[in-house]
Amino acid sequence: MAFPSGFLDEIKNRVATSDVVGRKVKLQRRGREFVGLSPFKQERTPSFTVNDDKQFYHCFSTGKHGSIFDFVMETEGLSFPEAVERLASEAGLPMPERDPRAAERAQRQAGLVDVTEAAAKWFQAQLQTPVADEARAYLERRGVTREMIEDFGIGYAPRSRTALLEHLTARNIGVDKVIESGMAIKPDDNKAPYDRFRDRIIFPITDTRGRVIAFGGRAMQADAPAKYLNSPDTPLFDKGRVLYNFARARQPAYDTGTLLVAEGYMDVVGLAHAGFNHAVAPMGTALTEEQIQLAWRMAAEPILCLDGDQAGLRAAYRAIDRALPLLKPGYSLRFAILPPGKDPDDVVREGGAEAMQAILGKAMSLLDLMWEREIEAAPWDTPERAAALKKRLREAVNQLRDGDVKALYGQEIRKRLDKLLGNEPLPNSGFNRGGRGDGWQNRRAQPTYRGQPTSEVRRSALATGADDWLPREALIVLIAFNHPAILLTHRDMFEAMTLKSAALNAMRFDIIDYFDGLEAHDVTTAGLDNAGLTRHLEGRGRQDVSARLANMPEARRLSFARLDGDLEEVLAGWLEVSQLHHKLLTLAVEQQQAEAELENELTREEGDSQDALDRLLAIKNEIAALEQQNSSAV
Repeated sequence: MAFPSGFLDEIKNRVATSDVVGRKVKLQRRGREFVGLSPFKQERTPSFTVNDDKQFYHCFSTGKHGSIFDFVMETEGLSFPEAVERLASEAGLPMPERDPRAAERAQRQAGLVDVTEAAAKWFQAQLQTPVADEARAYLERRGVTREMIEDFGIGYAPRSRTALLEHLTARNIGVDKVIESGMAIKPDDNKAPYDRFRDRIIFPITDTRGRVIAFGGRAMQADAPAKYLNSPDTPLFDKGRVLYNFARARQPAYDTGTLLVAEGYMDVVGLAHAGFNHAVAPMGTALTEEQIQLAWRMAAEPILCLDGDQAGLRAAYRAIDRALPLLKPGYSLRFAILPPGKDPDDVVREGGAEAMQAILGKAMSLLDLMWEREIEAAPWDTPERAAALKKRLREAVNQLRDGDVKALYGQEIRKRLDKLLGNEPLPNSGFNRGGRGDGWQNRRAQPTYRGQPTSEVRRSALATGADDWLPREALIVLIAFNHPAILLTHRDMFEAMTLKSAALNAMRFDIIDYFDGLEAHDVTTAGLDNAGLTRHLEGRGRQDVSARLANMPEARRLSFARLDGDLEEVLAGWLEVSQLHHKLLTLAVEQQQAEAELENELTREEGDSQDALDRLLAIKNEIAALEQQNSSAV
């Protein structure tokens, strides 16, 4: 909506930029400005400034800048109107009147919210009555505590045909309103209306502002026509545009930098019980384009948590097809494939947060899963079949709309096809078929067809953790393993690192968990020893990875990697290798961008490709120099 002239300026005049930013960033005054660490990027030296006089912030490390409205949108995932409404309330300013039709719609929706909010309270009260004994027992068996019931507003709809309808009409709510809100059904034969939800555990569904707008119901009877039932679409609720638990998950998603997308209500509740408060669900339906965009408001790469059986993989494939046209720089999806027959709620109940974190640590990229889908779809052991594979992949890439993303996808697919159909080793993408691509000429392909995915996905390195690793990444984790005291000053840096190895990633989070789990009086150099960490890792089944790290030649050859190394020397060496690792990862991305730019220039009839070529060569030379430095260090 458009706001009256001067309204936004009045909000900015009443609410100091430093006050808004200061809720997320620890600011220190320097002259006429405030400085602090960037909320958008891991850094040690402050590069983030706030100027109250000019009413804006600027982040030098990321280039992001703007007003208080931009900051609230950026850090809390609000839309512009939502940010304005939030800040206007803080400024003590009433929102301006909207156009008559919008005001009429808002008034109508507000009336329906009164119905759904009243229904929510009634459902919650019913759960505490004797008629809900079986429902409470079910929730208890599923590990749902009283606190979780209250947090999520879980309730119960009795078997009675009209109990809710009678309750709402007794509160002077018209029958038409109850029907319009989706709480009651009006039969086509003009018989009396009746409650939509009966003998079901009820999960309130809220909008982005936290208002109850609809419900999902889990049937208590095994022979119920539908195990789960959602409210119908209403003026309040469009199930394809809403994510269950969005309002509660928004802030935790920003705090953790990620978002989990599960399949249903109980998955979200179970994940929250294990400490994963940044989870949402599309309410049992396939993820829509609108829901993907909504998820991106909370995290740039949401992780879809899906069952590892055929149905789960088909759901993942549908999500890929929906997401491909929407992909843009920095925004994609990742996929965590769970054990067959297990959902997130099962995983956390049986193995706790550690089991779920291990699965999330192995989440695969959209590109990797798309690649695996196509090479599993049919054999590629003859020239004709190999050509069909190339066609399928080309058609998938052609769905991409963003030019830069499309160019880089095409480039990566060509590289993989060259390796798969030639004699070069396959890239270690997590789906490495034995480590070599012997080509269609020599391959004795095992035919697998779309809709019948083999168990190879779950036997892959990504699913088992039996991956190879870069010596540089292994050295970083080895030093932290031998000298966990470095986490006293660099815990956040260690957590924010990007490691390609799933096994090393899992090991890294176990080391961080050990550090975080120590009592305050133990978090000292003396308390953070290798022996205590080793016992902790043995309890998590990491003996093989620990032994492999301890047997690395670098563990004996490099003084700063040895157990008896001086802590100051250890920290200096660890920082040098870590910073080199970060620089090489950054340059690898820049190289991909430069290659795509050069390819675009070469395809233009009048394009001048020299600048692009020079940039690419400069990046390659810098990478070569750093790799040489890396080999001497490692």
